[in-house]
Amino acid sequence: MRHRVWLFVALILAQAAVPAVGSLAAQTVRNATLRRAQQASENLEYRQALALGKTALRERLTGFERARAYELLGFTYSALDSILRAVDAFKQVVLLEPERELDPNRTSPRALSAFQVALTQVLVVRQLRVDSTEFVGGQGAVGIRYTVTQPARVVTRVVGGATALKVDSSVASGQVNLRWPARLANGDPVPAGSYTVVVEARVGQNSFAVSQPIRVTHGGVDTLPHLTGLPGYEYLPETELPPKSWRPMGLALVYSGIAFAGTAALNAGDLGSASFREAGLVGGGVMIAGFVMTLKKPAPQLARGNILYNRLLREQISRRNAEIAQENVRRRQQVALSVVPVSRTGGGR
Repeated sequence: MRHRVWLFVALILAQAAVPAVGSLAAQTVRNATLRRAQQASENLEYRQALALGKTALRERLTGFERARAYELLGFTYSALDSILRAVDAFKQVVLLEPERELDPNRTSPRALSAFQVALTQVLVVRQLRVDSTEFVGGQGAVGIRYTVTQPARVVTRVVGGATALKVDSSVASGQVNLRWPARLANGDPVPAGSYTVVVEARVGQNSFAVSQPIRVTHGGVDTLPHLTGLPGYEYLPETELPPKSWRPMGLALVYSGIAFAGTAALNAGDLGSASFREAGLVGGGVMIAGFVMTLKKPAPQLARGNILYNRLLREQISRRNAEIAQENVRRRQQVALSVVPVSRTGGGR
């Protein structure tokens, strides 16, 4: 079985490259007979265009010129209402150029209809696309898309070096979307290197295959930084200044009043101005002392609620950093895969 797979891949890679969509217009017809047929078609001389186009097909043509000759016949037969013959001509175009598309703005509805019918009558795999992507091995997949023109058994493989992996095997028709995890049978990421995505469709004795080379590279997985805080949470000050108190001033007023009252009581009726002056000096000193004590900045005090909050926050950060350390150990053992498609090799029956 492995020998058959490698033989199949060798045949695919040995095929001549097929131009991409739109490449027909990028080349030049050199065959003189085919150029005359084109000129006759442009001049609406359809009978002459048919005769010259058939003559050109009997001559030596490049692959591009042969596809152009059949395409010319398809357009001409469509203009002459020979739809069945137009379909047969367009079938040859599709076989030569599986990716060929007609411009709906420059093509008659009859020719477009014949071309669409031709697509359903031949087995081809078209529009094979492999996504360019990056992901951590085991945590993503590569998108693979293609279109099968007829219901067929379709097998999709990825081959390269000593690796041959089956991505999918099913009966499919129309648009097909697959996801390739880029992993070996044991779960490890595929080794870095060049691979080829091969899609083979088969109905009875008819088969068609197309391939798309890709390049897989490995890289390291970024580790997570350790936390110094949690979003939305801030450390609170563990000391706080108590609010200013007018108690010292109040006490000074009380003590001054007591001093005046005591002086008055002790010297009832016999106080001189000197005694009241002394009492006033004492009371004034007490008042000044009380005012100074009131204006003095209070000493910081421990904020027990803030201390408990900060302790819980540090515990949460420490626990999260321990989890990050374990995650980083796991990430250092992972591989970041980068998958990039490269130039197409084409396909054929």
